[in-house]
Amino acid sequence: MVRLLNIEFIKLWNNKASKVLIISYFVLLTLISLIAAIKFDIGPIKFHLAELGIFNFPYIWHFNSFIAALFKLFLAVVIVSMMANEYSNKTLKQNLIDGLSKKEFVLSKFITVLVFAGVSTIFLFVVSMILGLAYSDFDELQIIFSELEYLLAFFIKLIGFFSFCLFLGILVKRSAFALGFLILWYIVEQISFGLLGWQLEDWKLAQNIKNFLPLESMSNLVKEPFTRLSAVKNLGNQIGENFNFDHDVHWYQILIVLVWTTLFIYWSYALLKRRDL
Repeated sequence: MVRLLNIEFIKLWNNKASKVLIISYFVLLTLISLIAAIKFDIGPIKFHLAELGIFNFPYIWHFNSFIAALFKLFLAVVIVSMMANEYSNKTLKQNLIDGLSKKEFVLSKFITVLVFAGVSTIFLFVVSMILGLAYSDFDELQIIFSELEYLLAFFIKLIGFFSFCLFLGILVKRSAFALGFLILWYIVEQISFGLLGWQLEDWKLAQNIKNFLPLESMSNLVKEPFTRLSAVKNLGNQIGENFNFDHDVHWYQILIVLVWTTLFIYWSYALLKRRDL
C-alpha cells in the first residue's frame, strides 16, 4: 500500500499544475480564517461576521465543513488530470508493463483519494479548532467536541466526490471532458428532479428520489448551515419564514454515498479491465 501511494505522489509532485492546485486548495482552507476579519460599518450599523457566532463551538464544525467542501473542485481537477496524464504520458501502460496489475493501479488511485480526503479533514479540524478557541463563546470540552459528525460527513463527501471524478477520468480519458461531464451530470440531476416533480405532481416524492442520485446524496451530507444562525432565524420570523430545517447528519445519507463510492471504484476497475491498453 505504501509502495502504491509513493508511486502516485511521485507522479503528482512532478506535475507542476497538480502541485499548484494542491497547494492552492490547502491555502484556501486556511483562508477560511479571514472570514473572521470581515467587518464594516454602515452608519449606526456595525457588522462583524465573527460576532454572529459562526465560529462558536459546536456550530463551527458545520459551518467550516460546508465552506471547505466548496473548494473540493481544486482536488477534483487534480484527480481527473491525474488520470488524463496516465493516458497521454503512457505511464499507465508502462506501469502495467513494469508489473503493476490493473487492480493495483485502481487501488493506488483510490488510496490517493483516501489520503486527499483524510488530510483535508485533519487540516480542517486543526483550522476550525484554532478559530473556535480564538472566537467561540463556549470553551467547555463537551461542547467543543460535540457535532464532530460534520467532519465525518465532510470526509465521506470528499471520498464519494473524488471517487466519482476518478471514474469520470477513466471513462473519458480527457480532463476537460471529464470536468464537463461532471457539470453535465449536475444539470441532468436538476432537470430530472424538475421533470419528476412535474410528472408525478408530487415534489416531495421527487426530492426523495433525487436524494439517491450521486451528487445530490453527497450534497445532503453537509447541508447549508446559515439557517441555523440565530440572526437568520430572527430575520425569518420577522418576515414570516420558518427556518427550522433538518441539518443533522443521518446514517442513511452516509450509507448512500458509500454505496456510490463502492460502485464508482468497481466501475473504474471494470472499465480498465475491459480496455485494451
